[in-house]
Amino acid sequence: MNILATSGGFVPDGRWGARVGPLIHHALHLAGDPSRPKLCLLATATGDDLTHYARYYCALARDLPDLRASHLALFPMPNVADVRAHLLEQDVVWVGGGSVANLLAVWRTHGLDIIMREAWEAGVVLAGVSAGSLCWHVGGTTDSFGPDLRPVTDGLALLPFSNTPHYDSEPGRRPLYQKLVADGTLPPGWATDDGVGLHFHGTELVEAVADRAQAYAWQVEMDPDGNVVETTVTPRRLSGV
Repeated sequence: MNILATSGGFVPDGRWGARVGPLIHHALHLAGDPSRPKLCLLATATGDDLTHYARYYCALARDLPDLRASHLALFPMPNVADVRAHLLEQDVVWVGGGSVANLLAVWRTHGLDIIMREAWEAGVVLAGVSAGSLCWHVGGTTDSFGPDLRPVTDGLALLPFSNTPHYDSEPGRRPLYQKLVADGTLPPGWATDDGVGLHFHGTELVEAVADRAQAYAWQVEMDPDGNVVETTVTPRRLSGV
């Protein structure tokens, strides 16, 4: 029962595409490094934008030729006959960023809120970036509703915490997140700088990992006096792959 909730994943290749970053390699490692792993991509949060899938497939084909990659699109209809069976046979599910509010609504329409829990309990590694990090939690901060960040509070809650990605690169995230935890809109939780991932086994944090230096995770909670406390978590640096 592993979740890797990140602010990273695919990384720019220096040209006009992407490469498979260390965080995705780590998700495959959490699956036990099978000889021919199965990884399913979901770009629901960008409306199943085909350019995202094309970029992901190109990166996976070049960097992980033994990987059996697939994708689950839900627009305009599911692209596989049995969504549940397809997800349950994966080693890793990787969820891309975008609108977490829209992702949650579409997933619930197609029953993925139930299927994802079943996959998690069956041992499929659930992983993703940004919206693909927020979705596994109770909620967090999002720009799903417009340029101004707002709370989202109806996540899948596989993890009983709140979550905020891009803590270092989007200045509005930190003050809003602390305010929402302080006033009870969100439960205590975790934030990640860009390039950082949080590995949970069950609902326990195992470790924070990072694909770069000078990036951190943060635990945000309330102290006994009712003050917000932010604790820095130094991640383990993943080797470049």
